[in-house]
Amino acid sequence: MRKAKPKKRVLLPDPKFGDVMVTQFVNNLMVDGKKSTAFTILYDALDRVADKAEKEQKPVLEYFKKALENITPAVEVKSRRVGGATFQVPTEIRPDRKASLAIKNMILYSRKRSGHSMAEKLAAEIVAAYNNEGAAYKRKEDMHKMAEANRAFAHFRF
Repeated sequence: MRKAKPKKRVLLPDPKFGDVMVTQFVNNLMVDGKKSTAFTILYDALDRVADKAEKEQKPVLEYFKKALENITPAVEVKSRRVGGATFQVPTEIRPDRKASLAIKNMILYSRKRSGHSMAEKLAAEIVAAYNNEGAAYKRKEDMHKMAEANRAFAHFRF
């Protein structure tokens, strides 16, 4: 590489929970630079999830983190060209990319859900992810199945 690696930006923790992961989630949820709207959506969704979290005797933030952990993939496939043929090579995912993929999948499949408000859809996806179900969880399972199916090409790892 000719240029130096760019420095990682330090995220400030969010005002309500004091957690950097929540800020990262909000930054991905944000549309058109409307951060306060994104915070409102997330906090409203977590308020909707709060009663289910209380039944489990867990704080809402722990419930949310467990939901994200359940949809976090461990391996993915990357295309690798070897001698004219393209192989899907399974590779492990870096920890920061794991978190990023989980957050992006949660938001993507929340937006695709049916419901009235984004907070309602996000709350439903968080509950589904916590219970190891829903579209984001299915996406993780599909990634793992694809990696397992292509395990024979693991020796092409870059």
